[in-house]
Amino acid sequence: METTTDETAAEDARTEEAAPQEAATADGTARDAATGRASGADAEADADAEATADAEAAGPSGVGQGAGAVVSVALGIVSLTGSWTGTVAAARETLVGQLRTSSTASVSQQIKEVYGDAWHTTALWAGLFALVALVTGAVVLVRPAFGAPGRPQAPWIKSVAWAGVALGVIGLLLAVLKYSDALLGLPPAS
Repeated sequence: METTTDETAAEDARTEEAAPQEAATADGTARDAATGRASGADAEADADAEATADAEAAGPSGVGQGAGAVVSVALGIVSLTGSWTGTVAAARETLVGQLRTSSTASVSQQIKEVYGDAWHTTALWAGLFALVALVTGAVVLVRPAFGAPGRPQAPWIKSVAWAGVALGVIGLLLAVLKYSDALLGLPPAS
């Protein structure tokens, strides 16, 4: 029985010696896993920094094109709704018409001088804003052809620029129709 007791004691001693080694191995594995996670986070940060550096080195970010597209839309909206400049110019034209027209002028002459010229001035200013909106949107759309060839234009910039071009075309069409009296012409003096 002594051999069995000695064998059991030897096994117990080996188990006690192995337990700290297993704990140390498990602790080392945990440390290695934590270090691996930290190394992975550092690698991701390095990759992000490299991607940012590559993007900066590749060329412009498109901020100017985006701003141009938004300006094109804003100018198109102004051409459709009217502008402070157009209102002031129309008011000035009304005043000039009143000063030029004598009280003995015919009614049709008074309507033309006082209201017709102001209406045409408003249409002229709306057409000017529409034309600038159209040109600005077109420049934004053709800009990538003259920029970095491998860098595509962001889809939202194209969409907004096309909206600016469309608003410019509509505003220009309406301005021409108003100026030519085909749309909302002066009433006849009867």
